[in-house]
Amino acid sequence: MIPSIDHAPDQPALKRNRFRASDTPPSPLWSSAPPVLKTGAIAFALALSLSATIVPSHAETILFRNATIHTVTDGVIPDASILVKDGTITEIGQNLKNARKRADKIVRLNGAHLYPGLIASTSSLGLVEINALRQTRDYREVGSYTPDVFSWVSVNPDSELIPVARANGISHFLAVPEGGTVPGVSGLMATAGWTVENMAVKPLAALHVAWPGMSLSATGSRKPADQEKQARERVQKIDEFFNQAEAYAKAKKATPKDQFKPVPAWEPMIPFLKGDSPIIIHAAQAPTVKSAAEWAAGRGYKNAVIAGGRDAWRVAKTLAKHKTPVIYESTFDQPARDFDSYDIQYKAPEILRQAGVTVAISMGAGSFATSNVRNLPYVAAQSIAFGMPEAEALKAITLTPARILGVGDRLGSIQKGKEATFIAVDGDIFDIRSNVQRMWIAGKEVSLESRHTRLYEKYKARPRAETR
Repeated sequence: MIPSIDHAPDQPALKRNRFRASDTPPSPLWSSAPPVLKTGAIAFALALSLSATIVPSHAETILFRNATIHTVTDGVIPDASILVKDGTITEIGQNLKNARKRADKIVRLNGAHLYPGLIASTSSLGLVEINALRQTRDYREVGSYTPDVFSWVSVNPDSELIPVARANGISHFLAVPEGGTVPGVSGLMATAGWTVENMAVKPLAALHVAWPGMSLSATGSRKPADQEKQARERVQKIDEFFNQAEAYAKAKKATPKDQFKPVPAWEPMIPFLKGDSPIIIHAAQAPTVKSAAEWAAGRGYKNAVIAGGRDAWRVAKTLAKHKTPVIYESTFDQPARDFDSYDIQYKAPEILRQAGVTVAISMGAGSFATSNVRNLPYVAAQSIAFGMPEAEALKAITLTPARILGVGDRLGSIQKGKEATFIAVDGDIFDIRSNVQRMWIAGKEVSLESRHTRLYEKYKARPRAETR
């Protein structure tokens, strides 16, 4: 059976008019769906236009002085300065010639540690607020194959969780869609902005695939042979879906533009089939991770990335062989098997790195991870405590996710020519006692106020009860 790109017409289509990229199904590949607002072409065109570099609206030259700069790529530079022009880093060093005269503004950092903005490489930030309230959950679409779902459209710029994450150094996050086998396309967002259009850094950041489980269980009513057969059938459906997507891309390339009628629902697949952006495959168990990596390699998809990766350390050689990066989300998961050591999930990122696998560290998607995404630096710190070099752990939450998502030329490190996105910390970013004091995104300082700080100030000023 060929998998249709459907939306389960027997189920309610929640907020489809603002979450989906298209509602016009390319028959016969799509099954029928309820009529909704005709916004597909506009949403896709907007996503393409926003994929270009966003130029800061302000135009000034700023000198940042007296900081310990953690560049990520070139080590640590003590007592250094950064010259930023129109939101872009132009010079870095300890003695910048005539920098004061050239600067419109001087920011004295008084010895603070300067780090690149942290990147949450998988998250539901902005898509879920209170998991118990259905009205605040907007991360899941009905249907099994919905590649035309753009998660960034549904990000809530007024989410109370975004400022909380920003206050601890998170400058960017990948808003991940969930539900179904191909739940849609995620967008890379900044944690500051009035609207989703302001926040979107790369709307077509990654295509997501939920890989079917490959592990067999001897318990339950189904026989292992039946489980294996069902797993093969699910993979076959994914194969058939990607075959159709490639057929569409080939047809478009071979047909003159004036004779080809684009299908908005298939269009978002093209950048990922070409390898311009990553295909993120969500998999946890070892057989599932191995199956996903080998499937991508077999189809020639060099842009495949494994997300989740709880047992990825068990198949590290396979991942290294196929050069498949891992966005590791299971640092604080319990060991999956009774015979696993207690600290295996802590050591897993370094095991993968030692095997030659590119590793990013993330909290993952879902409501719990979203509420705690502010703890991202401490998740990386746990890996440091169990063997990962500090420089590599910092890279795993800055430059590596930026490179995986195709924005390594702009974000993830403090280098000449890159966006001036960094945070000033009064100590080591991996030390829970340190505090993020200030943040700049593309050279513009953003507020670190959050619901937490407002409540702190409110109750700090609470009048004392009078004693009689």
